[in-house]
Amino acid sequence: MSSLAGSPTLMGMARWEPNALERLRAAAVELFEERGYDRTTVGDIAARADLTERTFFRYFTDKREVLFSGSEELEKLIVSGVASAPETMSPLEVVVEALAASSPVFEARRTHARKRQALIVAHAELRERELIKSTKLAAALLASLRERGVPQATAALLAQTGTTLFHNAFERWIEDSKKRDLAHHLQEALTELRLLTAETGTGKRRGKTSSKGGAK
Repeated sequence: MSSLAGSPTLMGMARWEPNALERLRAAAVELFEERGYDRTTVGDIAARADLTERTFFRYFTDKREVLFSGSEELEKLIVSGVASAPETMSPLEVVVEALAASSPVFEARRTHARKRQALIVAHAELRERELIKSTKLAAALLASLRERGVPQATAALLAQTGTTLFHNAFERWIEDSKKRDLAHHLQEALTELRLLTAETGTGKRRGKTSSKGGAK
């Protein structure tokens, strides 16, 4: 028992491994802000978190992924929301409600989210990765809507609309000085979308009426 207790591996796990994921995330964001994303290495991040590079690679494939870890869990949460939504809800309402289910997750990490967003905006490599994540989310929404019986073309349109609403709401949430939650901004974005589409439809109808009146 004494040899096990004195094992460097076990002692290291006990002293340094707890909460390693969050420590690595925090260390990475700190260093990206201090030194810049391009000048920060995996070794730098591990050292700042008081962990080894081996531990880093247990959680991430590269330094870029530190900013995108958790996206699969988020995707599963949203898909689950679509699957569990009442049948009486319209498909668009289902998508917005499912996206809103992620609000508490983001609310707990508002400061981190703001810093992360600034880094993504500043680096093309990170923007590309964000786009890939968005595309995967849209595909997951499409598949989950199809399982609810929504036609392919409609499901595809709703999935793209949903991800657009999500990104729009996220940007509002990041900048909101009143610190209202993401769910609030999703509903606000949806309301604006409905108003815009209603105005567009009214404009088209008026144009047709005018044309007919002119012909007479």
